[in-house]
Amino acid sequence: MQNTHHTTVERELELKLVLSPERAVPVPARLAYRTDDPYAVHITFHIGTEHPVNWTFARELLVEGVFRACGHGDVRIWPTKVDGRGVVLMALSSPDGDALLEAPSAQVSAWLERTLRAVPPGTESERLGIDEGLAELLSATVIADELWLRDPWPSDESQDGEL
Repeated sequence: MQNTHHTTVERELELKLVLSPERAVPVPARLAYRTDDPYAVHITFHIGTEHPVNWTFARELLVEGVFRACGHGDVRIWPTKVDGRGVVLMALSSPDGDALLEAPSAQVSAWLERTLRAVPPGTESERLGIDEGLAELLSATVIADELWLRDPWPSDESQDGEL
């Protein structure tokens, strides 16, 4: 039975938009994880414009990025130290431009732990109801196959084996 109860794990935090090695500006952000979208994390950046900027990428990527460099293309994440503090750097690329964001490792890790408690790794597909949906689809297919294979016409063959 599909779980219809969904949970959202959110965290507000201040990231830094790195403009140069010497200059960064604070960017309020919200991390969000929804159990009805179990493979993804959502980050909303409030950059002082009317419309916030939203990014969505694989939770697995952020989990790995806390420990080691990962990703390619639009999203690359890696841990480092800045002034002795553990941070996670996120390089985001889009047609609108590129951004390098710095997030505090401890806060990101604590939030990720909450998401992993909500939906442990490897159980995401259960949240989507894919297994139930697939089973339902396959059982319908089996029934259709049985009907298809059942000979709809009575046999015209004579009993003595002659055609």
